[in-house]
Amino acid sequence: MRTSAGPIVVDGATVVTLDPDRREFATGHVVVEGNRIVAVGAGPAPAHEGARVVDGRGCLLTPGLVNTHQHLYQWVTRGLAPDAGLFEWLTTLYPAWAGIDEESVHVAVTGALAQLARTGCTTAADHHYVFPRAGGDVFAAEILAAAEVGLRFHPARGSMDLSVKDGGLPPDTVVQDRDEILRATEAAIDRWHDPSPGSMLQVAVAPCSPFTVTGELMREAAELARRRGVRLHTHLAETTDEADWCEHRFGCTPSEYAEELGWTGLDVWFAHGIHFGDAEIKRLGQTGTGVAHCPSSNARLGAGIARVADLRAAGCPVGLGVDGAASNEAGSLLEEVRHAVLFARARGGPRSLDVRSALELATLGGARLLGREHEIGSIEVGKLADLAVWRLDTLPHAGIADPVAALVLGAPPPLELLLVNGRPVVERDTVITVDESAVAAQVAQAQQALLAKAR
Repeated sequence: MRTSAGPIVVDGATVVTLDPDRREFATGHVVVEGNRIVAVGAGPAPAHEGARVVDGRGCLLTPGLVNTHQHLYQWVTRGLAPDAGLFEWLTTLYPAWAGIDEESVHVAVTGALAQLARTGCTTAADHHYVFPRAGGDVFAAEILAAAEVGLRFHPARGSMDLSVKDGGLPPDTVVQDRDEILRATEAAIDRWHDPSPGSMLQVAVAPCSPFTVTGELMREAAELARRRGVRLHTHLAETTDEADWCEHRFGCTPSEYAEELGWTGLDVWFAHGIHFGDAEIKRLGQTGTGVAHCPSSNARLGAGIARVADLRAAGCPVGLGVDGAASNEAGSLLEEVRHAVLFARARGGPRSLDVRSALELATLGGARLLGREHEIGSIEVGKLADLAVWRLDTLPHAGIADPVAALVLGAPPPLELLLVNGRPVVERDTVITVDESAVAAQVAQAQQALLAKAR
């Protein structure tokens, strides 16, 4: 919750609400009290005694961005296997990941979330699936780091029980027994999941992928999640290699396999979703199953371009994800918005995805994947005060006629202010909740130690 005294008023900004009427105000205001939006509209803000007034002239005010898929622990293993495809990349990095522990995960998550905050992210979902036996409580380490940075956090308790000896990809040192996984996952829900209104922390259940997890674990994980009322997440249809693997092993496509195991519905979202056929996309739309589109990582690994326009047309909920961080070294959520537009148009032409729809993917779309669309993702009275104020009057953006086009298609602009739950996290393009310089030094040190351990 916010600790600052009095309301916060952003006055004089261009406001893009993404409310049901998609209202935009060329000159408008937003008023925040506590952790809620209490007023939004055109023209000057009404007077609020004791308020902090933020001069929004020259700025664009949007909902905070929602990151629906990332692997934050990888922030300390970036730059490895830079020219590899997914399977080669995974086998190269698993030895390094086998050495992560509480300390390295805390450092990695702090660095990755600070970078996300600097790029407009207010809510982050993380998929953590590597649990070395000597690593301590790495899941707790990332949750504590998220609290320090101050982002709304949706950690997904991942898992792997299919190692190399079983025909999977991970080494034996990073997989767990199915019963152990289910016990640990339920314990994580008991300890950390907060379903209350305005929650800053919600846990999902997230077996890693078809080629790292047995079908038994996938099925039992879905049963556990639904019994406990939490959401389900996994990788799916990321590469043609995965499709070939599923065809050889199960005699079906990845999405057919997932549906057979109970992995479709409004409470499920898949990461990537690149290689779906027409019938599969139609089925995803019919069941309301979501997709986290990760354009930069998909391109970095040469995996392909997701059919975002077709998914949206079918009624499939679609949000954006940074992925990586070892397959997306930039770690910028705003960059995903731009790449979503460019890659969609490279695939399907200039009208495949417009700039406002791309911004919607990063806000309401992401909120919908996480089951939070009634609380975040748009600027409306009563919603949580997760807001981004972007400065568009500097050299890279001054003179761009459409401010949304300036944000989405232009260079990343300075972030004047980022509010999460009504609390400032970024001020004048600097994270104020943690020391950026100190975190950068810790990240470099943690990476060196981790790589030395893997030699």
